[in-house]
Parts: sequence; structure tokens; C-alpha cells
Amino acid sequence: MDLTGKLLIAMPGMGDMRFEHSVVYMCSHDESGALGLIVNKPAADVRLSDLLEQLSIGPKGAGRNTPVHFGGPVEGARGFVLHTPGEPPREHSMVVGEEFAMTATLDVLEDIAAGRGPGRALMMLGYAGWGPGQLEAEIGMNGWLTAEADPDLVYDTPDEEKWSAALRSIGVDPLTLSASAGHA
Repeated sequence: MDLTGKLLIAMPGMGDMRFEHSVVYMCSHDESGALGLIVNKPAADVRLSDLLEQLSIGPKGAGRNTPVHFGGPVEGARGFVLHTPGEPPREHSMVVGEEFAMTATLDVLEDIAAGRGPGRALMMLGYAGWGPGQLEAEIGMNGWLTAEADPDLVYDTPDEEKWSAALRSIGVDPLTLSASAGHA
């Protein structure tokens, strides 16, 4: 099962508070492990304008109200941008699908600050990573549900609504979920 380009939706009671009510966009998943970005958890009191100013990128106030997200617990000081690929695709981007690419280089931030793209983007600090077989085990223990990645949900839905919207996209009413798992 290759989950690259899919969404992971955290189940209630998964046990790791860092992932409570998380929606994770999966950038890569293969036999060596998995890498994803949490798309619905804004980092406390961090705005894109703060990061651009620290990096001396763009005019003062660029990206003023754009939140920076907590992308996951691994490498929390490292930045990642999940964005639409654009034409032509960026040289240092990992293109994951028609609507998604991930870039971890400064050129994408320079373009955002200058107002020249990409069209849709989310900025993250850190990422979620799993070793070989770890994610499959968590799914097997009912820690995650999976869904197709809808660009409108990922880029445009308010963060506080993404988890419920992702569940509804697969026909699950969030109010019917239980924090305890059962196995037959």
C-alpha cells in the first residue's frame, strides 16, 4: 500500500497528543519509511512574515497574516512548503501529484514574498516521519484512516475544520468516532 499523495486522518485515542485531530499530507511512502506534513495545526504565534524577516527575504510585512503550521515533530526548525507545482515545476521540489509539491529550499519563500507564486501554499516547520513498517503498524492498530487528498480541503479549508472535513470526505461522521478500537 503506497500512501504517497494521500491524507492520513488521526483517529481519536491514537495516544500521541502531537497528532491529535491531525490531517497529514503524505509526501512519500515506500519500504524505507514515510514522510508527511500536518496541514491543520498552526504553529503558536508564528507567521510567515516573521520567518521571512528572520531570513531577510522580501519586503517587510510580506506574508503578514499567513500562518506557519506545525508540520510534525521531526526537525522542527526546518521549513517545508506544500504547494501547487506550477509550470515549469521548481528545480528542487518533490512533485507528488497534479496539485501538490513539497519544497524545502529558500527559493520558494523568495517567490512567495515577491508575490510570484506558487498559487496555493502552506508553510510548515518540521515534518512527520515513520521508519520502515511503522506507519503500517499504526494503521493496523486503528491509529489512522486514509483519504484522497483534495486540494480544496488541504489549501483552502480553515485549519479547525480540516479534520472533520477529511472524515466526511470518506463518509465518516466525526461525532460517531470512538476513542477505543475494537478487533474482531
